[in-house]
Formats: sequence, structure tokens, C-alpha cells
Amino acid sequence: MALLRIAVPNKGSLSQSASEILRESGYRQRDDAKQLTLTDAENGVEFFYLRPRDIALYVGEGTLDVGITGRDLLKDSGAKAEEVRGLGFGRSRFRFAGPRGSFTDLTQLAGTRIATSYVGVVRSFLEERGIEATVIRLDGAVETSIQLGVADVIADVVETGSTLRQAGLETFGETILDSEAVLITRSGSVPEGFEIFRRRVEGVLVARTYVMMDYDIPSDRVADAVRLTPGIESPTVSPLHRAGWSAVRAMVPRDGAQRLMDELFEIGARGILLTDIHACRL
Repeated sequence: MALLRIAVPNKGSLSQSASEILRESGYRQRDDAKQLTLTDAENGVEFFYLRPRDIALYVGEGTLDVGITGRDLLKDSGAKAEEVRGLGFGRSRFRFAGPRGSFTDLTQLAGTRIATSYVGVVRSFLEERGIEATVIRLDGAVETSIQLGVADVIADVVETGSTLRQAGLETFGETILDSEAVLITRSGSVPEGFEIFRRRVEGVLVARTYVMMDYDIPSDRVADAVRLTPGIESPTVSPLHRAGWSAVRAMVPRDGAQRLMDELFEIGARGILLTDIHACRL
């Protein structure tokens, strides 16, 4: 069987998190940042470490089967590749920004010069809304383009907004794009071996958002407890050696687990334990 060829970011904000999720999924990963390829024959995959901006192009052309890249980079590339699912890391938000007090809504973009590192994303956004403006490609530090007279507006990633404020800029209008790391394949194609790879990755993502909860509860309160911890399919309920008591095990969302422990304690649960889940298959 041919190896599944997977593109992984070689540097930047996505690189470390992408390698971590692959390791947690049971795949070997490189130890040397200069290593360009790695074959994990035991698991039927081969990894190629590439510039994040190039990954969608390689996958779209069918040179590689699967890739991890940013949603922003995928949309900006125009490649024949599609998002399979978000991966929950590398989140960013794209906004328009201009001199403080100069712009209030998107209609004012008509006829302006917009500087950005993501020309494809911005042009598509403007075309969908029938706004005609000149989009100028700049690589990095687009905040200074207005001060230098190159542009009237910028479109860029906004995190805390502190960099914009330092440049005398403020955001306006709706968000252009909410981005995160995504798993991609060639449009209309499901490579051989991909379903196993996807199940492994999804198992890690679920494991990161859930914990295993175990507790003992008086048997006459089991129904109340199960309403609080219904689990994925259904919780496991077993009788204890102590008469009138049962043990319950269920997967619960990590967020809110402490509050859930308080609620269970209030209805009589004792010996409540939380355990991390490293991987799962649902």
C-alpha cells in the first residue's frame, strides 16, 4: 500500500502545534528542524515539512495527499484544495483597520487602497460585497503602509490590537475571516489511508476537550447523576460491593468539569475523580 503523503508546516506559529497533534496521534515526528521529510512506514505515512503558505498548493495539485495549514492560507492560495475540519489551534481574526476616526463601515472602502499580505482573501471578500478597491500586496508590517502613503486602509490579523493602536489605527466593519489551523485534502479527493489518519487526529481533538469522570453515588440518585453526566453514548453504571451504592463512569466536557463535580457532590456523589484522556475513537 502506498504511503499517505502529508504536508506539515516547517516553521511559524502552526509548526509546533501541528507536530504535537501528530505525535499524540501516534505518528513519528522530526527531532531536527532542518529535516525536510520523515517516513513513518509502520503507520503508513510520509511527512513533508514545507512553508505553510505553499502547503495548499502542493495538496491542490495532488503532489501531496493531505496537509495542515491555516484557513487564511488555504483561502488566499486559490488552490484546488478543501478544508476537511478545523484543528482548534493557530486561531486568528482578520479585520480592516484605518486611521483612528476615519472609517466606520465597509461602504467607505470603495475607491481606497488596501494593503495586506492576504490579497486573495481580501479580494474575495470585497467581490462578494460588490466593493471596488485596489488591493496591494505587502509582506509583513502592513501597519506602516498608511503612514508611508502606500495605502489608505490595511487588512491584517488582529490579536490584542496593541500594534494597531501604536500605529494610530483602529478596526472597523465586520470580520473578514476567522482563521485557525485546518486539515485539507485535494478538492473532491479522498486519498487511500486518509480515513485512518483523520480518525486518529479527531480522537486526539476529542480527548483534548473531554475528561473521564468517575464517582460513587447512592443507587437511588443514579438517575439524577446520569442526567448531569450523560456521557457520549451512555455512562457506565456498576453496582458497588457496598449495598445501595453504584459506580458511574462517563466522558464529560473539560470546560465546566469542576462545576459539574460540585453539582454531583451536592446530590450525594463521593470519590469523584477526573482523568485526562490522551486519545479515543468514537
